[in-house]
Amino acid sequence: MALHGILGDIHGNAEALAAALERLEACGVEDLLCVGDLVGYNADGDECVAMLRSRGARCIAGNHDLIGTGLLGFERCSNKAMHSLKRTRRALGAETAAYLRELPAHIVLGDVLLTHGGVRDVQQYMTKPGHIAQNARLLREDFPAARVCFFGHTHEQRVYEVEGDAVSELPAAGPLQLRADRIYFVNPGSVDASRKRCVKRAECAVFDDASRELAFHRVSYDDAATESKAAAQGYRIERWRDRLYDVQRRVIGPRHEEGETA
Repeated sequence: MALHGILGDIHGNAEALAAALERLEACGVEDLLCVGDLVGYNADGDECVAMLRSRGARCIAGNHDLIGTGLLGFERCSNKAMHSLKRTRRALGAETAAYLRELPAHIVLGDVLLTHGGVRDVQQYMTKPGHIAQNARLLREDFPAARVCFFGHTHEQRVYEVEGDAVSELPAAGPLQLRADRIYFVNPGSVDASRKRCVKRAECAVFDDASRELAFHRVSYDDAATESKAAAQGYRIERWRDRLYDVQRRVIGPRHEEGETA
């Protein structure tokens, strides 16, 4: 039994990760879990991986980790993601890349499962009750003991409760008490807020597997520093290049809109 700090979608944002870790440490977390996408979009992939490894965080691979190390292609990427991941492939240190390539697709801790996208598809967005219902069925098949599934990829704090075939979305607000006789899909939010248009805050969650209490956190960080480094080191796509990618996609083939990577 432990008090877990849950992180995800860090995307090489060292400022946001430092702020989230400070908040989780203040909460007294005993164990760090990460639902993937340690790198991509921002300039500090190596530093973020080092920060997590030094704290003994248990991490799984997200699609950006797989694409950024060449284990997965760009076919389902948005232009912004593809551009930053091409830069990530060139910039990552050898030790970081080797670590990311060895990350598992899932981690099981008692009745807790970590996945990045869908249970069987790392690039699936679980944004609607139908997605959750589908993945609840897959969860029962692949991980029958799991009752709490932490996932990422959508960059939004969400809680879905599954009872039988019924799916309900719960408010991702104050502390929630998760029932032992239900299945839950929980997104702790995105540590990196660079793609959000609202006030930039690093998001994370705390889960007590003894009391089954879940709490969400949002903390400010130095977004200007993150953006300055990302722009200076070539992680932000120029308008002309964005249009060029669109032309290339039309020539090569249709975009995979449903599965496009964020």
